[in-house]
Amino acid sequence: MNATRVDADVIRRLPKAVLHDHLDGGLRPATVIELAAAVGHTLPTTDPDELAAWYYEAANSGDLVRYIATFEHTLAVMQNREGLLRVAEEYVLDLAADGVVYAEVRYAPELNTQGGLTLNEVVETVQEGLAAGMAKAAAAGTPVRVGTLLCGMRMFDRVGEAAELAVAYRDAGVVGFDIAGAEDGFPPADHLAAFEHLRRESVPFTIHAGEAHGLPSIHQALQVCGAQRIGHGVRITEDIVDGKLGRLAGWVRDRRIALEMCPTSNLQTGCATSIAEHPITALKDLGFRVTLNTDNRLVSGTTMTREMSLLVEEAGWTVEDLRTVTVNAVKSAFIPFDERNALIENVVLPGYAAAL
Repeated sequence: MNATRVDADVIRRLPKAVLHDHLDGGLRPATVIELAAAVGHTLPTTDPDELAAWYYEAANSGDLVRYIATFEHTLAVMQNREGLLRVAEEYVLDLAADGVVYAEVRYAPELNTQGGLTLNEVVETVQEGLAAGMAKAAAAGTPVRVGTLLCGMRMFDRVGEAAELAVAYRDAGVVGFDIAGAEDGFPPADHLAAFEHLRRESVPFTIHAGEAHGLPSIHQALQVCGAQRIGHGVRITEDIVDGKLGRLAGWVRDRRIALEMCPTSNLQTGCATSIAEHPITALKDLGFRVTLNTDNRLVSGTTMTREMSLLVEEAGWTVEDLRTVTVNAVKSAFIPFDERNALIENVVLPGYAAAL
């Protein structure tokens, strides 16, 4: 099927899988406004459309630190049980409405304790909200499975606690771990003890790397810390010259290490100059296991349908390319092998066949 004939309606019907999406970056603008009013938090505007535009414009600064700073307002409304329950449930329903059949949602519990909730209460409340959302989505005929990645904030000192939480709740919906926050100046190896603990406990993890910081961060994440996936990883291209892969790039490709790529987000943080020239296309063509992700749907003003549409319209992607990155994502999900295979064989592949 020619890429020029793939319209948004077809793309919306395609089954999708997202591995890199932050809970606190995907709230509905109207929900932020309602919850902010309830807790007395002042927003830049109380009009939903204007708030969505404010987020998008603020995030388009080309600076990762400023991009992260936009989370002040979403986090402010996620400090009590009511806010967390609503945000988590709506998170699932919004993904289901976009055709997502598998997702991994990530967040840092330590950022949700300002209202008095304990770390355990935060995790249990979010899981309750996600479960409610999955039940409603299934009842509506749009089932989606959502696993949780708990994050430690790499610039703070509670990464070890977050890793302990991931171990404690791995049989209660938590499927893995991540570290998030500003990359530059906060190398992943600073938290080696946490990663060694996760490996001993057989809990998989991904690491944000190769976005604000280059090849050394990717090398540390993989070869020192032992990550199974890389969050973003766009700067792996610095180890590729005229199509020839260096040792690190070769390691990533040959061992099928998934790259959780987020094109729109990368444009906003200055890691790429355009969708047409985003490294995801070249890396896909070189045989890397690239996956397509939203990162932060509110902050980036995006959805999986929009990310796919942009690649079709501006980078010449075909439906087969979209199917490839979807299968890549499910293959690299932090759930058991038989469950991944079942999703691919029973949901993803038939869904693409039906949509076309």
